[in-house]
Amino acid sequence: MARAVSRNTKIGWTIAAWAVALLIFFPILYTIITSLKSEQEAIAGFDLIPSFTLESYQTVQSQNNYWRPFTNSVILAVGSTLLALIVAIPAAWAMAFSPTKRTKDILMWMLSTKMMPAVAVLVPIYLIFLRTGLMDTRIGLTVLLMMINLPIVVWMLYTYFREIPGEILEAARMDGATLRDEILYVLTPMAIPGIASTLLLNIILAWNEAFWTIQLTTTNAAPLSAFIASFSSPQGLFWAKLSAASVMAIAPILVLGWFSQKQLVRGLTFGAVK
Repeated sequence: MARAVSRNTKIGWTIAAWAVALLIFFPILYTIITSLKSEQEAIAGFDLIPSFTLESYQTVQSQNNYWRPFTNSVILAVGSTLLALIVAIPAAWAMAFSPTKRTKDILMWMLSTKMMPAVAVLVPIYLIFLRTGLMDTRIGLTVLLMMINLPIVVWMLYTYFREIPGEILEAARMDGATLRDEILYVLTPMAIPGIASTLLLNIILAWNEAFWTIQLTTTNAAPLSAFIASFSSPQGLFWAKLSAASVMAIAPILVLGWFSQKQLVRGLTFGAVK
């Protein structure tokens, strides 16, 4: 039987939750406020009341074409995610339903690669891209982002697949299902919530990737992260324009996260409560 919680305790936890939420959201809010100021107001100091001018947005759009890096970001995020799923679904299936004594070691090794600083492998990857003609190309960045996020995708799918009863797959084999049919028509439909949340999370991670996209692009494949960085110049930081560029870059992913939050929560808690 669940323990009764007093009304005052609920109010206290609610206030604490709202305080934490506002603390987390405040940098985004202040970025939006700064983007609605003139450059003189932005450098004057801390102020939560903007002049509500769209001057910075107009300047950003006139100096840099927003839609080109936006298109690159969409292609890189969606392309790397789809590639990761194509590789990760069979890999997670093998680890979940045909494990070996080394399966957990392999999973831990894959996850450990995420702990390595990206700058540690910058030089070799830069030279590989330079000598293979992949520098500043969508194909090269798509493959690289796929490999960067692949350990997380495999881990998440492995967790979801472990919650699916193996007897269902055995029944499908007894009915004559091939390995391809088993993965496509039995396993994948049952794991749709987990796959969807993995897809959305990977899109967000790929969209927000800044280190590699700035280092390995110049103009042709430059996404929105490079678009933001272009407003940092030797003459100084133009805070209003930088904030406007940041808002234009994060707005699409904020909208995606807002409309898909139920699917994300459902997928991330898939199999957590039985």
